[in-house]
Amino acid sequence: MRWVFVGASTIASQYMLGAVRAQDGGEIAWVVSGSAAHGAAWAAEHGVPNVTTDLAEALADDRCEAVYVSSTNEKHLPQAMAAIKAGKHVLCEKPLAMRITEAAGMVQAAEEAGVTFATNHHLRCSGSHRAMRALIAEGKIGKVLSVRLFHAVHLPPHLQGWRINDAAAGGGVIPDITVHDADVVRFLLGEDPKRVVAQMVASGMGEGVEDSAMSVWTMPSGAMVMSHESFTHPFAGSGLEVHGTEGSIFANGVMTQEPVGEVELVTAAGRVPVEVSRHNLYEQGVSDFYSAVAGAGRAAADGPDGVKSLAVAMAVRDAAKLGQAVDVDYGDIQ
Repeated sequence: MRWVFVGASTIASQYMLGAVRAQDGGEIAWVVSGSAAHGAAWAAEHGVPNVTTDLAEALADDRCEAVYVSSTNEKHLPQAMAAIKAGKHVLCEKPLAMRITEAAGMVQAAEEAGVTFATNHHLRCSGSHRAMRALIAEGKIGKVLSVRLFHAVHLPPHLQGWRINDAAAGGGVIPDITVHDADVVRFLLGEDPKRVVAQMVASGMGEGVEDSAMSVWTMPSGAMVMSHESFTHPFAGSGLEVHGTEGSIFANGVMTQEPVGEVELVTAAGRVPVEVSRHNLYEQGVSDFYSAVAGAGRAAADGPDGVKSLAVAMAVRDAAKLGQAVDVDYGDIQ
C-alpha cells in the first residue's frame, strides 16, 4: 500500500513512518506540507520521494491508496474530505474535527464512497490496554464500579506550539489528551459516557487555551470515571485504575506512545502481575487498518470511535465552561 502523508508532523516522523514501513509493501510516496521548505527538508530527511504544498497534486497519484492526516486539528476536515472524494482510504489523527457534526460528516462521506476511514487512537493498540480489556470482559474484577485515569504529563517544548496557544487550530489539553482518555474508557468498558462534570484551567503553559482539566463521567452501567489531564505536570507519571466488586486493576506508566508500563490484578487471592504484549502500538494500529481495508477485520479505532471520543471531550469542555453537568451528545452515531 502506498501512502500520502498530509502533515510533516512530529508524530508522523517519530512513529507513523516506521509503522507504515513495517507493513508488507508499506511505502510513503508523498508528503504534503503547508510549508514548502519544511516539507522538502522533512521529505529529504525521511526518504520520501515526492513533496508538495498542493494536496490535490498528491491525491491525483493513482498509485496511492491511503492517506494519513496529521496536520493541525482545524485542517482535518477539508483534507480528509478531499482524500475521501479522491477515493483514498483515510487514517486521521484525533480529534477528527473541531465539531461533532463535521466528524460525523467525514464518517458518512467515507461510507458513501466505500473507503475505509479510521481514527489514530494509539492507546487502544497497546498490549497493556488490551490485556486490561480482556480481564474486564472475562469478569476477573466482577462488576466495574469506577475508573480512575491520570494522564497529567509535561508537554515537551518541540510539541508545544499551537497546542498551547492557538484555539483556532484546536489547541488545548482537552482536544489533545481528554479525547484519548475518552477512547480508552470506551475501549475498556465497552460503553459510552453519558454525563460529565468538569473544571479546566490554564496552569502555566496555556495561552488562551486550557492546559489542565479534571472531570467525572457517569456511564450507562452506573460506573463512575474520574479523569485528569494536563500539559504542565513533569513528575506526575501516568496510568489508570479499574475497580470492581471482585477486584481491581492497577496500570502504571501505560498512557504513552511506547509499549511500557506495568499492570497488576488485585483480588481476594492476592496481587499478581499481568503479562502484556510489548508490541509497537502504531504498527498494530496500521496493521489493523490494513485488515479493515482488506475486509478482514476492523480498524483499531474506526470513524464512529473517533466521533464518540470527540463528543466526550467536547462535553468535558462545555461542562467546564458552563459549570454544570452536561449530557454527551453523540448525534446520529451509533
